[in-house]
Amino acid sequence: MMKNKADEEDYWNSSKFKAFTFDDEDDEFSRLKESKRAVNSIRPLVDEDDDEEEVEKVSWSGEPVGSISWSVNETAASNQRTDREPAFPKINTDTTSISKSHSGYSLSALFKGETHRSLSDSSVRLYAPELRKPKSEYKVTTRLTAVSLEKFRSLQDKLLLLDYAVSAHDGNVITAVLIYLKRTLSKEVLFRELTDRQTALRHFIHYLTESKDQRLLLELLRALGRTEDMALLQYKEHLGIADENKRRDFLKSCLSLPFSPEDSVHVEDHYTLLERQIIIEVIPRKQEIFQKFPRKASILNMPLITTLYYCCFYHYTESEGTYSSPLNIRQTFKLSEKQFFVTALAARAKLKAWPDVDALFTSRNWLGFTRKKSPLSFQRVVDVLHKNSAPTQVLQDYVALVDDAELRITLAQKHKCHDIVINTYRDLKDRQQLLGYRAKMARGSAEERKINELLNNSQIRWKN
Repeated sequence: MMKNKADEEDYWNSSKFKAFTFDDEDDEFSRLKESKRAVNSIRPLVDEDDDEEEVEKVSWSGEPVGSISWSVNETAASNQRTDREPAFPKINTDTTSISKSHSGYSLSALFKGETHRSLSDSSVRLYAPELRKPKSEYKVTTRLTAVSLEKFRSLQDKLLLLDYAVSAHDGNVITAVLIYLKRTLSKEVLFRELTDRQTALRHFIHYLTESKDQRLLLELLRALGRTEDMALLQYKEHLGIADENKRRDFLKSCLSLPFSPEDSVHVEDHYTLLERQIIIEVIPRKQEIFQKFPRKASILNMPLITTLYYCCFYHYTESEGTYSSPLNIRQTFKLSEKQFFVTALAARAKLKAWPDVDALFTSRNWLGFTRKKSPLSFQRVVDVLHKNSAPTQVLQDYVALVDDAELRITLAQKHKCHDIVINTYRDLKDRQQLLGYRAKMARGSAEERKINELLNNSQIRWKN
């Protein structure tokens, strides 16, 4: 069958291939533009703040139960909170690797009862830039997010999308992309690719921390070779164990974890302390002191210094061989002289056991002579005793030991230790001050008579 002329011209003038033009885009550039469009399409979703009925709130995990309203601070080192108006600040895209050897946790703070440094706070410093909650919640639709990202199917496309999200300096967008990658990539591939993307890695670790995905977080830290961080994360689980015996057993199991040398000591002390507290807690409380001063709380899970105070208060006279002895506590946990002294002083002063207080200061030299010695300034000692209503005759013994004359006079006048004031003015040979102080004494009092005797003493060479 012969083609007519018109058909023949159509055949030769048509083609399934387009002619080349300089406006054509190569595949890589096309993927880059597609990534840019996807990132830009996510932003309105996380920034939207209207109340449309068809919009669902989406949590960290993608479930419609909360909001993904969070943002990331500029650097991983920053852990300062701010009261500024909510915004999504730019973050540092520097890929400097995170140190494996430096832990953000502080076990010493937790163990010694320093509330300003806890594990939950320091985990933020360790894992990622700090998250900041905006005052208004940002809403995002699950359907639109899925449509925006599902077109990125190949690994190359997904990584290009992640890299562009990081370069956009938007914490919400980075997290949205990471959630998608977590769902669509195997753990091995995701961990491998995040290793070379430190900014994204920090976001992902913080996302896992916030979403409490402990299992995956442990696997990630193990894959990164961060064994100390992994050990600390496992150790942190003791906070969720209420039963003291189960918590003790869990802490014992943590002793074999790869902690740093310093943290290893604290974990061992934590286990030993709880074990000791369990023993002390079951001791029968039939002594008179428990009847006169009933306990206000259990000793279980208390800090070390609180435990020492408890033992100084209720078990002060027990022999060093018993677990509840304050001296045993001091020796076991290698407490300093000052730590023990201050705690024992506070406990015995609270009970107004003044002979015990006095014994704390007694020191013998090699010749057998005794003198009062304190690792604490005597001014502080006087303050502690005064707060516990020590009588004047007790206070004056310690006011007299204050070295500075002016401070000694000030304290003596404050606590009405008249003999200390009179004797100090005598030693200073200050006749005028002594005359002025005599005017403040009651007529015929012992203090007035003492001042008169000094003023009439011809052997004293007054300076004025």
